[in-house]
Amino acid sequence: MSRAKTFNKINWKELLFQIFLHLLVFVFYAYNGKTRAFDFEPYRIFSFINYALTALVISYVLIPVFFYKKKYLMFTASLILVIVVVILTEEYFLEKVFFPNTKRSSTFPGWFYMLADILPIITILSGFKFTWDAIVKQRQVEKLTSHIQESELQFLKSQINPHFLFNNLNNLYSYAIESSPKTPVIILELSSVLRYMLYECKARFVSIIKEIEHLKNFTQLNELQIEERGLINFSSEGINGQYEIAPLILVVFIENAFKHSQSAQSEDIKIDITISMEVDTLKFHCRNNFMPFNKPDNLTHGIGLKNVKKRLDLLYPDAHELSINDSDNIYDIKLTLKLHKIAE
Repeated sequence: MSRAKTFNKINWKELLFQIFLHLLVFVFYAYNGKTRAFDFEPYRIFSFINYALTALVISYVLIPVFFYKKKYLMFTASLILVIVVVILTEEYFLEKVFFPNTKRSSTFPGWFYMLADILPIITILSGFKFTWDAIVKQRQVEKLTSHIQESELQFLKSQINPHFLFNNLNNLYSYAIESSPKTPVIILELSSVLRYMLYECKARFVSIIKEIEHLKNFTQLNELQIEERGLINFSSEGINGQYEIAPLILVVFIENAFKHSQSAQSEDIKIDITISMEVDTLKFHCRNNFMPFNKPDNLTHGIGLKNVKKRLDLLYPDAHELSINDSDNIYDIKLTLKLHKIAE
């Protein structure tokens, strides 16, 4: 491997992180509590270098090779060997060089006291590697979690278009067979809705104004199929265009309202959709009636509702409140959603 490649593989952020913290520890190590002054004599400097090199071996050899690979016995044996080496270096080299005329005890108590002085510093210096690895691992976990959520959101969103297209193409086919004058209008409305679904809502969030315009078009498209069999009301007020919303969430509730009303009864269909905003909070309310003896199965547990609940949990954790009630021949959905402001 060339020197250029080796140079590029150096993790400069980690290197600067280690240098800064080592210097910080050295400042505390050099401070003499008795004299209340910093002691930068050569012996103290070389002793710290000895500890730092030992921590380097532990951090970048023993920990990756043995500890992270769960070879705990080998890690412990190697760690003891390294500690013995640093004590011998301190006792029989640095002491001899800087204090040749001083005799220190080589008995067990002397080694124990030396170990008590050395071990905390080496532990702190080696701990920096654990800290850095923990930071890197946390970022990797967060990145992986984000990718998983994004993939899951894309999958959930992709389930909407085929389902919607299948239903409306069936309806369009029926009108075309009957040569209904509504066929061209349905085609235009369907084109507008599909254009939004396929091109304008690829982003994770879209303008709340565009989303509500899509909901209006979607409602009008489905209203054409009801004809004179019921009353559809769609209203929105106080909408602030400075905010954005995850696309194709609200449309699932409206789609279910039309689907359940039409499949449960042939006349007197009533669907009421109201959307409003208070500051950054969106309030969505959708009500539809149904005949009890024709009530669709799994009214509150369809694939579409499971889909939208999952998306809400992923995109708006602790920022939404969904209420679904089914009583007195009325299917009632209320959603309160705290929206994000569009980034400038």
